[in-house]
Amino acid sequence: MDPIFLEATQTTPKVVIDPVNNKFEISGDSRPENTGKFFNPIIEWFDAYRPELFHQKNSLGKSKKINVNFKLEYFNSTSAKFILDIFYQLEKIHKEGCDAEIIWHYDKRDTDMKESGEEFSKYVPNLKVSYVEF
Repeated sequence: MDPIFLEATQTTPKVVIDPVNNKFEISGDSRPENTGKFFNPIIEWFDAYRPELFHQKNSLGKSKKINVNFKLEYFNSTSAKFILDIFYQLEKIHKEGCDAEIIWHYDKRDTDMKESGEEFSKYVPNLKVSYVEF
């Protein structure tokens, strides 16, 4: 599958979806003018990647571990819905037997950001979510 590389702007986060190098990251501020237009290709990418991972797992006997790093400094309420949709996609990947984890990075002074990650994780109880303070 083709990777996704999007540079950060004043209103959108940097996005790296690179299955070849196994690097998955969303970082920066997320307050796009058209949130669906920005996030839907990312959500659709993970949805399309699930069968590929399942095929790899069955042919190789094990799956590649996917760690998706969220390093958000700010996100608005409309971005929250799409971030949660990404969590749901990763939970589906995990439920299908592939090793997936979310790593939620947050500034140690920003307890609200940590709590946001904890809130998202409540909706995906079968998915491992780790918290990394910086």
